[in-house]
Amino acid sequence: MFSVETTTYHILLHWGLYVATMSFDLFPDPHYHVSCGRRRSISSSFLVPAMHPGFPGYLGNGYAPQGPERSPRYRRRRGAGSRRGSFQISYDNISSYSSSSQVRQSPTEWASSTKWEELDDAYFQSYSQIGIHEEMIKDHVRTETYRNAIMRHQNLISGKVVMDVGCGTGILSIFCALAGARRVYAIEASDIAVQASEVVKANNLSDKVIVIHERVEKVSIQEKVDVIISEWMGYMLLYESMLSSVIFARDNWLKQGGLILPSHATLYMAPITHSERYSDSIDFWRDVYGIDMSVMLPLAKQCAFEEPSIETISAENVLTWPFVVKFVDCYTVTARELESITTKYNLTSMLRAPLHGFAFWFDAEFNGPSTFPSNNNLLSGSSTSDLYSNVYNNQRRQKAKSDQVLMLSTAPEDEPTHWQQTILYLYEPIEVIQDQTIEGSITLSQSRENPRFLNIHLEYSSGGRSFIKESIMR
Repeated sequence: MFSVETTTYHILLHWGLYVATMSFDLFPDPHYHVSCGRRRSISSSFLVPAMHPGFPGYLGNGYAPQGPERSPRYRRRRGAGSRRGSFQISYDNISSYSSSSQVRQSPTEWASSTKWEELDDAYFQSYSQIGIHEEMIKDHVRTETYRNAIMRHQNLISGKVVMDVGCGTGILSIFCALAGARRVYAIEASDIAVQASEVVKANNLSDKVIVIHERVEKVSIQEKVDVIISEWMGYMLLYESMLSSVIFARDNWLKQGGLILPSHATLYMAPITHSERYSDSIDFWRDVYGIDMSVMLPLAKQCAFEEPSIETISAENVLTWPFVVKFVDCYTVTARELESITTKYNLTSMLRAPLHGFAFWFDAEFNGPSTFPSNNNLLSGSSTSDLYSNVYNNQRRQKAKSDQVLMLSTAPEDEPTHWQQTILYLYEPIEVIQDQTIEGSITLSQSRENPRFLNIHLEYSSGGRSFIKESIMR
């Protein structure tokens, strides 16, 4: 029997855009109102008929497979602390946001619509803030790996035409120009493109680097390019859905046999234990200056763990060998296959400890199209712990041999990056013993509310108990 966790939802009334935020318990008290900071809640009498994942109107937020949907709330993105920044989206001028025509469209189809462009303006606006770019550039693991990748492939860049998708301040474009690129199209949709152009001029590279202030999907370039470079990876690899823009550039401008950097990426997940974090956020309420505030525990759990958390953990927190959720080959991946990803897992705990949640991280490789990872055949069609421990060990060994592969890793055992790790915490820890099985499935899908948001549907079972948790990265 599944235990369904609680969350907040939003409801769309009369196909309009009136949005109410609420807190929903499996057995709610209709007179009990709580608030997690900026949220407010309404009574259970506002519950509407169930909408399940796969139902046309389901937006993917919520921990229960029924009940009303949750109002839009926008999380901070990479930078400005533990995120890139923050972006707010106003729906005031989008008259048909929740219309049936939008509901019937897939995220890929909707991403090409006018409504999507209106929503996306806020996304690009967030990248106009200098603090976002400062934090990314100061992430020396990220920036130096890209610079090293450009120099390693200098023979494929020198004298060639390069496209930098989402160039930001232009640093990668300048790296390519210094590596001998004949021309670099530095494409940036946010207003930081103005500063990027000035940076290019200040470094006397205006004859090589052309800054284009536009979405890549609207750019008009009269020649094919030899190289596409982009720093598209978001939290959990796929958050922000920027890879779709790289795919668009690849399909429209990359020459046959051209180079894409990064070339491949792998998203991992693993169960974790994190007693200190749980104690700081939850157990704190059991004794507050000698006062019993344990009645705050349900609300504390909801506010602390209802959404994914971006934080840094260590290898000691990881309970099992990592599991490969998705392997991405940037030379062949399609936007359609990124709309929804589902895979099953079967893992074995390596120690006795409480299971507090699941961590996600990624690796990105910088290879040419002819150096397709030899272990790709191991990354699909199986979910056993032994198989994935072998794959993970092989990748770690390859990384150690810098002459074989250049990799940007956000794994817990590697040097921290601004991506950190994404943690999906459970409301109630599960005690597991050594060699105990933890199994289930994970589905990541682009939200129909906004394709840059990432819906997470996690099913997990261990010790004869089964659970479902759903969340959304905004």
